[in-house]
Amino acid sequence: MATLIRSKISNKLSNAATTVTNKSQAKVSGMFAKLGFQAATDEEALGFAACDDLDYDHRQGLQMDILKNDEMGGGEGGGGEMGGDGTVEGDSHYQRDGTGPPPSASKDGGFCSELGGPDKPRITAWEAGWNVTNAIQGMFVLGLPYAILHGGYLGLFLIIFAAVVCCYTGKILISCLYEENEDGQLVRVRDSYVDIANACCAPRFPSLGGHVVNVAQIIELVMTCILYVVVSGNLMYNSFPNLPVSQRSWAIIATAALLPCAFLKNLKAVSKFSLLCTMAHFVINILVIAYCLSRARDWAWDKVKFYIDVKKFPISIGIIVFSYTSQIFLPSLEGNMQKPSEFHCMMNWTHIAACILKGLFALVAYLTWADETKEVITDNLPSSIRAVVNIFLVAKALLSYPLPFFAAVEVLEKTFFQDGGRAFFPDCYGGDGRLKSWGLSLRCALVVFTMLMAIYVPHFALLMGLTGSLTGAGLCFLLPSLFHLKLLWRKLLWHQVFFDVAIFVIGGICSISGFIHSVEGLIEAYKYNLPD
Repeated sequence: MATLIRSKISNKLSNAATTVTNKSQAKVSGMFAKLGFQAATDEEALGFAACDDLDYDHRQGLQMDILKNDEMGGGEGGGGEMGGDGTVEGDSHYQRDGTGPPPSASKDGGFCSELGGPDKPRITAWEAGWNVTNAIQGMFVLGLPYAILHGGYLGLFLIIFAAVVCCYTGKILISCLYEENEDGQLVRVRDSYVDIANACCAPRFPSLGGHVVNVAQIIELVMTCILYVVVSGNLMYNSFPNLPVSQRSWAIIATAALLPCAFLKNLKAVSKFSLLCTMAHFVINILVIAYCLSRARDWAWDKVKFYIDVKKFPISIGIIVFSYTSQIFLPSLEGNMQKPSEFHCMMNWTHIAACILKGLFALVAYLTWADETKEVITDNLPSSIRAVVNIFLVAKALLSYPLPFFAAVEVLEKTFFQDGGRAFFPDCYGGDGRLKSWGLSLRCALVVFTMLMAIYVPHFALLMGLTGSLTGAGLCFLLPSLFHLKLLWRKLLWHQVFFDVAIFVIGGICSISGFIHSVEGLIEAYKYNLPD
């Protein structure tokens, strides 16, 4: 009897102590929640130990059930619920040792989360680096000499500065995908850019951040599609100036060739051409640089100025930033790597290589044509060379169009058409998985929309600067630094906080000024009918 009484008293005292502790923790968490930066981090940290224990017990129970089923059924049908790696369908991705299959794709993650699904084959660091290189060494390098025209040596410095900053923000964005468990091991608890944004806005607005990122992604992807149509029309018009076909007509012809993109279900067909497409681009860059080197005697070093065109230089900033945008693909890319620990090294050498190649290409091209440098540098080539080079560039632009188009379609479908009871519109797909006729019509409408924008705003550099200032700076500079401060505030050193705040402030200033001047430039070009 005495033992029973002591046991009851001990339990009551223990429960009272636990209640007091929980209340004190709740008060402290409430006080920190007012500060904004530590609330989300503390809430996640408090739940890790309990989550780990429950998950461990759950797994032990599952293993016992599986063993019993195997013994009773003789091993027949035992793999019905199991994946190829022995995991149970629907099982949690959080594990005690921090290993295991990657998280499943998030509904709000859009196209990027789909790329990193558990059934996708893993890629090496070299393959990941090739994908990043494709993203930051694409068609839009052709606009960098135009940025040097208005920025001079400061434009060259910005090419280096943007590479350093984008490399850094790419790394801190990936660090926001991870949290430490009770053993001090890093565990990937988020899948995508959208998941990071939602975690930062929780618990008050758990989906606000995801909506903001999705809108920014859609704008950037659609603007990228528009730029591909613009550059196709521009290149064809300048390649065959004697033909009675205007730039707008060439844009319509290019769009007609792009209409089959509306029927895309996956990117298998497109991926077969990606390597050939990228190799063609490198060959074109080499041809342009070789021609510029042949005219090295006439280089106008005195034209490279130290002062800037105050009105047009912010546009150059947007062009440079947009040429480095790859952040929206990095979470899925890192999740697909065989060795995620090699991600930082991969980011370093890809951005160093991009910085060197972009800087040399922009400087050499500008020195060759100086003040006559055009928005698309290949327009400066002699007509005999220009036609051949531009045809290859048009082919590359048309082959590059399906990727951002398909990504934009995926984000739109998952945001508005495939979110269960919260969907704004019914599903685009039937029960058999086929695309409905009205869903196909919406895809065709998106292709036509990119054509109309390319027809009425056919200014490559200004559109590129506008997109870079609006969404490029936001996705590459502002949001990664803000999310890093929000989620990892307690673990950051003073210099990391300084870097994040400095990047946020500088990125905000450049974004606002670049957006204003790009809009002014477009209004001026449209009002006075300036040449494309």
